Amino acid sequence: MMRRGPAPIADSVALSVLASKLKTAWNAPTTDARLKKRIVRTLIHEVVANIDDAASEIVILVHWVGGAHSELRLPKRRRGQRNSTSAIIETVRRLALIASDDLIAGLLNRNGLKTGNGNRWTRERVTSMRSNHRIPVFKPAEDGIEPWLNLSNAAKLLKIAPKTLRLAAEAGEIEAFHPLSDGQWIFARTSLITTATQSIAERARRNPSYPTGSNPNQQSLFSSTT
Repeated sequence: MMRRGPAPIADSVALSVLASKLKTAWNAPTTDARLKKRIVRTLIHEVVANIDDAASEIVILVHWVGGAHSELRLPKRRRGQRNSTSAIIETVRRLALIASDDLIAGLLNRNGLKTGNGNRWTRERVTSMRSNHRIPVFKPAEDGIEPWLNLSNAAKLLKIAPKTLRLAAEAGEIEAFHPLSDGQWIFARTSLITTATQSIAERARRNPSYPTGSNPNQQSLFSSTT
């Protein structure tokens, strides 16, 4: 019966070379899920997750084979945070009324929203979502009369300042969509040409110094926004 000799001592240089090629091996098209599992089981002893309530973060501690440790911190989703797939689909549906896929991707990323797999948004991912949910792509109107307008174009149509129009929209006096807290306001042209909206715009034009210099005895342009 042959006896096994002692395990050979690992060459630190050879290990360093292998480590430098780990990312290449992991991302290679020939590396399937089973091989990736073998790599993980070979390199990682255990993974421990804890919650840091003070920092509102998930703390992940990776114990590597050999004794090294790595700490990763991920933001903990706050209660009520809107990042559900259905909410994002509805947001994209609204934004596609005035925005290209490139712009939509930028707005979603700016608001900290991720894809279902936790990735950042790209034009291709927005396009794929629109296609899957039959959301029409934004195309400028051939006659130049857009049915949906952003804040600056809507304000130009009403001949008032964008800030004035935003305040009116926030107060609910002019109908508008605001899908993202840090993003575009969306106005329907049909709502901007109504008598009520035109009356509000006329009051704003007569009182261009609002809200800093309006007469306290004059009728308020907007209801309270608090």
